[in-house]
Amino acid sequence: MATTHERLRVEDVTTRGGPEPAAVMAQLAAADRFGEYVMYERPGEWVFAADPIGAVELDAHELRVTWAGQSTVSGWSGRPAAVLDRALGMLPLGDRKAYGWIGFEFCAWALAATAHVGERTPLAHLMIPRIEIVLNDSGVRITGATEAEAVEIRALVAAAAATPMPQPHPADIRPDPTGYQDRVAAAVAEIRSGRYQKVILSRKVELPFAVDVPATYRLGRANNTPARSFLLRLGGLEAAGFSPELVAAVDEDRMVTTEPLAGTRAFGCGESVDLAARADLLSDPKEIVEHAISVQTSFAEVATVAEPGSTAVSDFMAVRERGSVQHLASTVRGRLAPGRSSWDALEVLFPSVTAAGIPKQAGVDSVFRLDGAPRGLYSGAVVTVSPTGALEATLVLRAVYQNAEGAWLRAGAGVVGQSRPEREFEETCEKLGSVAPYLVQA
Repeated sequence: MATTHERLRVEDVTTRGGPEPAAVMAQLAAADRFGEYVMYERPGEWVFAADPIGAVELDAHELRVTWAGQSTVSGWSGRPAAVLDRALGMLPLGDRKAYGWIGFEFCAWALAATAHVGERTPLAHLMIPRIEIVLNDSGVRITGATEAEAVEIRALVAAAAATPMPQPHPADIRPDPTGYQDRVAAAVAEIRSGRYQKVILSRKVELPFAVDVPATYRLGRANNTPARSFLLRLGGLEAAGFSPELVAAVDEDRMVTTEPLAGTRAFGCGESVDLAARADLLSDPKEIVEHAISVQTSFAEVATVAEPGSTAVSDFMAVRERGSVQHLASTVRGRLAPGRSSWDALEVLFPSVTAAGIPKQAGVDSVFRLDGAPRGLYSGAVVTVSPTGALEATLVLRAVYQNAEGAWLRAGAGVVGQSRPEREFEETCEKLGSVAPYLVQA
């Protein structure tokens, strides 16, 4: 593999009607040619970032920074977001972006919950790629590759068109050794006693087989309608997912956006059934209350980092279809205040209110106490960071995860005082239906 760090740019503009983007991204990942990678889909664009020349890894006890084969290890203190911001700022990134993930436990420092986090817990892993392959309506743009690598990449892109859709190996997601309904009942009792208003509790589904993650991504993407999607292999973790919402985005104009989703019904059951479920969702007091308090919290969070008077809600309580489910959704925006950074915005909005609870500090404490195993990437975020200060963090839900110990799925539901444990369990099944039918066995 070439070791040059030169920003060689090779343009390869394809015609419209070429290979489907998900097939191209899965083909690049399956080629096992580029080492670690992060693939990220945003509206109108797919990016495959690979072969890291640098990385920033943050655990609960240490910071590891790598550049051009040299690594430094140090302790750290303060807030994880500021630590990552400083570490990236010390690297000679030039015009390179960083890609990676942050885990749910990242939130513990801002929310006074560090007592729940083990000292070896991974919090974040960002990498700076040597090669970027961008696919959009204009074609394919290859950056950072040698001429020989570019030829190989073009061949892989072309070959994707002839690759058949993989065959699924669905998983049974109804068995629940985690005692989910009992945990929901415990949370309802705490809510009714006044400890907090809402918490999102999840359950983990261990898979009895190894997963072909790139193939699962391709099949799952064909059957989902995500806000964003991702596919990654980084630091011993593989994951693919179909994110329903943004945790936070800060664009080049310093506009902060978050998209709280709360309130769920099944989708894809036939037109008449889907319409009836939509009507029920829009009229269910429990779902409306859950959504309204989530939007109220997101509004207050954005306002803490935004210019006064710039925070606003749009598309309030719209219904958005996300694979096997439909949600109540709203958009909250505000212009980042002078002196505030993208990482400040992410810190205040992370974890997503729709993946933690309300008030957030009490909700996160409940998650740590009642949710069982550490969440890790589940309900964390896949992030892209630009040297200009733009940042995007998409919520990690509707995903499959795999490491050396095995593969698993995970899904949760929002618990409020009106919640019924059996209904919240069914909601986890509906959400798992976005991924479980499309698993491809390795």
